[in-house]
Amino acid sequence: PYGEVKAPRRVSGEVREIDVWFDPNFDTPPSNLGNLGLLGRMVQTPALIEPFRNAANADEICDCLLKLLEVRGELKREAKRNQLKLPRTKLPKLWILTPTASATLLGDLDAKVDKRWLPGVYFLAKTFRTVIVVLHQLPRTQETLWLRVMSRGKVQRQAIDELEAMPENNPLRSQTLSLLYNLQKNLEFRQDLRKGDRKLIMRLAPLYQQEREQILLEGEQRGIQQGIQQGVQQGERLIVNNLLQVRFGDVDEELGAIIEPILALPPEEFTPMLLQLSREELLARFGQSS
Repeated sequence: PYGEVKAPRRVSGEVREIDVWFDPNFDTPPSNLGNLGLLGRMVQTPALIEPFRNAANADEICDCLLKLLEVRGELKREAKRNQLKLPRTKLPKLWILTPTASATLLGDLDAKVDKRWLPGVYFLAKTFRTVIVVLHQLPRTQETLWLRVMSRGKVQRQAIDELEAMPENNPLRSQTLSLLYNLQKNLEFRQDLRKGDRKLIMRLAPLYQQEREQILLEGEQRGIQQGIQQGVQQGERLIVNNLLQVRFGDVDEELGAIIEPILALPPEEFTPMLLQLSREELLARFGQSS
């Protein structure tokens, strides 16, 4: 016989792990999403993000597509159980991040550029909702910085240089350095570190240390300033309490209740009042505010 026919033939699925799953909150979209550039555009819909340290091959890309289709199937089954229609905006997109990709691979996948997107971003057929981002082909701009730091070699080193040159008070700089530091710590536990990975660890260590020292210094300064402010407030409270005691003896519940409203005024205003006004006048003036 020419072949063997099995009908039906069961297909057993295996447990697959998605590298990064992102589900945006459509009710409260962040106002600063544009600061992330290309990465911000990627996470405007539910997304599977599959980053590759080395160039992704055809088999690995097919494995990623399987993950996407399985997630899509789960979402459709859940919507059916709840008797809901799954809107297209809720369908996830697959973003494959690879440092390089050959023209042959992209051609075999029929991956095409879109003029509305940057160079280096290739789209598979619309139904598949899959995009391949070739990191080494991205233009060297602020818009692509947060993706290029996930690349390798010269492209990654250039991105880290740009990150280092950003203002130290830029929150995205701090967050990215923290993420890169976590990557550094993960790499340190690997026994098969490449020369490039070792250079990355050495490059990141002083950068992150500088960032941590700056954060600690700012924290100490805020702590000192807060301590001074608290000391001033406690001193003013003690002054008010002592003046009330001198004028009226024990500070009872009624007098104690007006201390906070009195402290809302600067000392040059409340001091003459405490020395000149009677108990009844003070209670009438500050009692309603307490």
